[in-house]
Amino acid sequence: MRFVPTAVAAYTVVALRTSHAAAAPPTPANVEVKATPEPATEEPSDPMLSPVARATHELGSWQEALDLLRSRSVELRVAAAAAQRAEAQQRTALAGVLPSINGSAGYTHNLITNEIPTGVGLTGSGSLVTRQIRTPFPDALTGQVTASQPVIALRAWNALGTASESVNASKLSLEDTKRTLALAVANAVVGVVTAERIAELNRLGLRNALSRQALTTRRAALGNGTALDVLRTRQDVAAARSTLVAGDETLRQAREALGLALGVPEQVSVTAGMNMRGLEQQARDTCTPAESIDQRPDVAALRARAEVARRGITDAKTQFAPSVDVRSTVATTTIDTGAAPNTTWNIQALLSVPIWDGGARYGSLKDAHAQHEAALQSLEAGRRKARIEVTQAQRGMQVAEERYRVAASARDLAQETDTLTRTAYHEGRGTSLELIAAAQALREAEIQVALREFDVVKSRVLHTLALASCSW
Repeated sequence: MRFVPTAVAAYTVVALRTSHAAAAPPTPANVEVKATPEPATEEPSDPMLSPVARATHELGSWQEALDLLRSRSVELRVAAAAAQRAEAQQRTALAGVLPSINGSAGYTHNLITNEIPTGVGLTGSGSLVTRQIRTPFPDALTGQVTASQPVIALRAWNALGTASESVNASKLSLEDTKRTLALAVANAVVGVVTAERIAELNRLGLRNALSRQALTTRRAALGNGTALDVLRTRQDVAAARSTLVAGDETLRQAREALGLALGVPEQVSVTAGMNMRGLEQQARDTCTPAESIDQRPDVAALRARAEVARRGITDAKTQFAPSVDVRSTVATTTIDTGAAPNTTWNIQALLSVPIWDGGARYGSLKDAHAQHEAALQSLEAGRRKARIEVTQAQRGMQVAEERYRVAASARDLAQETDTLTRTAYHEGRGTSLELIAAAQALREAEIQVALREFDVVKSRVLHTLALASCSW
């Protein structure tokens, strides 16, 4: 199959249109990162300004991501195999209540035989007519077919119901695996977009740092600056380079994490055409919101497993009950004794009553009670965890949007401070230390805005999938 880089949902860069008073939450839009303009200087040239190469594979849509998950996800295949195994066990349990038919055939050749006279009738004169018969018969063919039908089989009937509950639990677990995989891929996509945005901001920061270094070097050459000013800008350039290297590695790791989430053992990037609104809506289309905590797939699966454990108690109790089978056997042989027919057919009822097995059944019953109690506690723990996750997801959107507003406001202040500081420095009223500090504060504020805006994206995806059932 041809691999078209699939995008599970990349929330693209948000247009930063915020004011000092309050910034609105980010909305999906394809925008370019805008650098704060520096004074007219010669355009810096540096090898590190070249962006990180694009990955071989790129995600383009949510549907492509789902296709990749279906075909390459190990976790999904394991969950699907578990569901298939549960169905196979259900069919095995069904066999316990259905008729069974077995046939057998045999050929016997006796190497040692003996001839004995046997009377076969009387002559007209009343004398006995005899013939020699070899016994046992030198060659004999036998065959039989036996059919058995359980009539009273409490344990087999209970096992069939238990197997059905196990199938339901495994299918619910498969749905929850799909939900968690979709959430993991969405987060990985957002992580890649965030890392790419930060890497771009790091290059803008390095470009501005190089411009400031060129400016201070030129001022020092004209006698308007000092060697200390040049040294400070060189330190700023070194710090910008260090941040850029770390950011590029973070980007590569984010792409690799996305590849692993999709089942691709290499870097996967996201196309520029991905947008947040489309991803969120497609996630809603493929995952249906559950009506309550108890209907979330993982909680429902725990409840089904608790029911399986409860039926285990019934299974232990049925081991004390008798069982009744009806059997019928048809047998035939080539041995002709003259007394019995070569072919026979019988029917019988078999009553089995368990009397004493050393206490194994009592041990099984005690173990079943313990397993049921453990399953109930796991269900309660799952409910509590799901309730907290849903609450945090609902609150997380508000918190993420508020953090974005605060970061955007701080970015605006840092941008204004940087502009005033550069203006003052050009007019000879500021120092290089103030210039560097303002630039570093602006770079950090820009990065924080990028992080916070994509936190909003993550919180929206989590809110969509926190209480959902995915059947893709």
